[in-house]
Amino acid sequence: MYQTDMYEGMLAETVTMHGANGDVINTYFARPLGPGPFPGVVLIHHLPGWDEWYREATRKFAHHGYAAISHNLYHRAGEGKADDVAAKVRAEGGVPDAQVIGDTEGAVQWLRAQPWLNGKVGVIGTCSGGRQTFLFACHTKSIDAAADLWGGRVVMSKEELTPKQPTPPIEFTRNLSCPLLGLFGNEDRAPTPEQVDQHEAELKKHGKQYEFHRYDGAGHGFFYYDRPMYRIEQALDGWQKVFAFFGKHLAK
Repeated sequence: MYQTDMYEGMLAETVTMHGANGDVINTYFARPLGPGPFPGVVLIHHLPGWDEWYREATRKFAHHGYAAISHNLYHRAGEGKADDVAAKVRAEGGVPDAQVIGDTEGAVQWLRAQPWLNGKVGVIGTCSGGRQTFLFACHTKSIDAAADLWGGRVVMSKEELTPKQPTPPIEFTRNLSCPLLGLFGNEDRAPTPEQVDQHEAELKKHGKQYEFHRYDGAGHGFFYYDRPMYRIEQALDGWQKVFAFFGKHLAK
């Protein structure tokens, strides 16, 4: 917790890292100044793209004492305005799940290679990034905590499956490798409360360590202060839940 008499400084910059198949991709990185050690957090951006909100969220984690990295899942689609690149990616059916897993593993390993890391790394994502956070946490042993914020399509119908997204993430629940936090709005339609129920039942079935928090009066994206779905009370409580969860599992 910051006090008014503390020195505060931050490094924040765009760097490059190796993602899936060894591809070099851009990533945004922020950490407190000083030698550390700091816990690490990987942020998986949402469907609107590698945008300003995710830059701000990355710096927010740095302000709270984390080394945070947000990698550009859409780098291969070209450069430009975040919403233009995201529109191109959506038109192409999104990015392959296997590629997301590889890119995110690259981000985790980039953090783990740094001398100021405390040895712990978590992953967090919102919207599609929430889905991808859960998917990644079921395909790796390299992280210590995962936070899925309103990740839709963890539960998928057969009609929603594609060559890029061939398996519903819920089917990998048995392989979840770390504690999971889930934040959801009860007015959301993706995921619906019923889909969140299914997800929770599967976690219980496999004896996984998790905590889900559900908010009345909130739908999808209730953290996004720049969008009509913003809900200030639920968002403030949700951020407290995120930092309490990561503080428990990542801070030494």
